[in-house]
Amino acid sequence: MLNRIIAITFIICSLSSGGWAQTGSTKFIKATNKSISYMGRVKATDSCAEINWTGTSINLNVSSTTSVKALMADEKGDNYFYVIIDGIDTAPAKIRIGKEKKFYMLASGLTDSKHSIELFKVSNTDYATTRFYGFETDAGAAILKPAKKPKRKIEFFGNSITCGHGAENNSNNSGAQQFFNNYRAYGAITARHFNAQYHCTAKSGIGITISWFNDVMPDIYDRVDPEDSTSKWNFHHYTPDIVVVNLFQNDVWLVNLPEHEQFKKRFGTRKPSEDFIINAYKNFIQSLRSKYPKAQIICCLGNMDATREGSKWPGYVDAAVAMLKDKKIVTHFFKYMGTPGHPVIKEQEAMANALIDLIEKGKYW
Repeated sequence: MLNRIIAITFIICSLSSGGWAQTGSTKFIKATNKSISYMGRVKATDSCAEINWTGTSINLNVSSTTSVKALMADEKGDNYFYVIIDGIDTAPAKIRIGKEKKFYMLASGLTDSKHSIELFKVSNTDYATTRFYGFETDAGAAILKPAKKPKRKIEFFGNSITCGHGAENNSNNSGAQQFFNNYRAYGAITARHFNAQYHCTAKSGIGITISWFNDVMPDIYDRVDPEDSTSKWNFHHYTPDIVVVNLFQNDVWLVNLPEHEQFKKRFGTRKPSEDFIINAYKNFIQSLRSKYPKAQIICCLGNMDATREGSKWPGYVDAAVAMLKDKKIVTHFFKYMGTPGHPVIKEQEAMANALIDLIEKGKYW
């Protein structure tokens, strides 16, 4: 039986330029080694892989090793990753990556057979970079080729709902990183249902016209590092079949807070008009269409109060999509959950079921 430990050891390896190095009883597989597979927007450097976006994952296939460790560090020491062994995700370990560059034990007591080791970022896209330097195994380990990635591809552009903000917190209102769970959020659930590759371009608190902080989604949607305006993502690296957009929940609140600093920055003293809001949404969807000319785009909203009875915001989305006159762009509004705060896991699962049903009925794959 696997013994999944959240433990730290201070073994230092000498690295080689060939993608791995062996020192005594251990082997180190550098982050740049082609046997390591990544999913999500990752910035590769000579020494490490830099991870910012929620839902990013790292995978290694290996055999003939009793344990696997990962060498990592985090700018703020407050990002969390699931450790998923052999695809078994019923009770994955969760590790918090500290500021100090250290080895983290991912699995021990492994058998000689083939094993899949996955690290999946479950915490928010917060302006802090996690650096992954590589895996350590036993010296005699066989490093296997990465599994072939699924043909299907999906990408989500969203806010806290898509990030999984508060999914693990029963009070539904904590923004602490330990309560995020992107793996259990509706987007990741939907991707796994369809056995699709998954990219999540989402950040808690973000909007299209205004956010709780300086950047809006049109500012950062094309970045590898969301904080760095020069860090541009190459959209040719990943072309999704389906794009899901779930934005506006933060706009709903902030356009009615004239004293908020971001309101003053974006709008001055006057609340934006409905035409302004609709056109801002339309322009963002047009930007996505320019990157993904053939994708099926699903413009969603909810399941928080943006879709409560009487809300005008679903109408804004409908109006923007109608203006685009694009048969491969549709709308879908998640049912208002009717509870305070952010959706917990069971509510995320309900959203996933609704989206899965829409995709299946629409035959978008």
